[in-house]
Amino acid sequence: MIRKGMKLYSILFGSCPKCHQESMYVEKNPYIISDTLKINDQCSHCQTKYRMEPSFFYGSMYVSYGVGIAFAITAFVISFIILETSLVTAFIAIIATLIAFMPIIMRLSRNIWINLFMSYDKTLVKK
Repeated sequence: MIRKGMKLYSILFGSCPKCHQESMYVEKNPYIISDTLKINDQCSHCQTKYRMEPSFFYGSMYVSYGVGIAFAITAFVISFIILETSLVTAFIAIIATLIAFMPIIMRLSRNIWINLFMSYDKTLVKK
C-alpha cells in the first residue's frame, strides 16, 4: 500500500517531496502537453522551493532514459513474449508506447530526480 510519507507516493503522484500535501505541477493532467512540465515555484503548504537552482531538472534527463528503457522493455515483453507477435510488431509497440507515455515518463523522471535530493519531513504535516 502506497501512502503519504513514502518516497514512492511523491514519485507516483507528483506531490511535494517534503510534505506530500499538494502537487508540484500547475496542471495535474500530464496529457495537457503545453503544461506537462510547468511546475509551481514552491509548495504553498510547506514553502519548499522545487527549483533548487536554475538548471536543476536537467539531471532528470538521465533518469528519463532509464524510465524510457523500462517502458520499452515492458512493451517488448508484453507484445513479443506474452502476445507472441513478430519483431516488427514488437518494435512498433515499443515506439507507440514511448510516444503514448511520453508525458508520464517526463513527469516520473522529474519526480524521481527531485526525490533523490529531498526527503519527506513529517514535522511539516499538520495534524
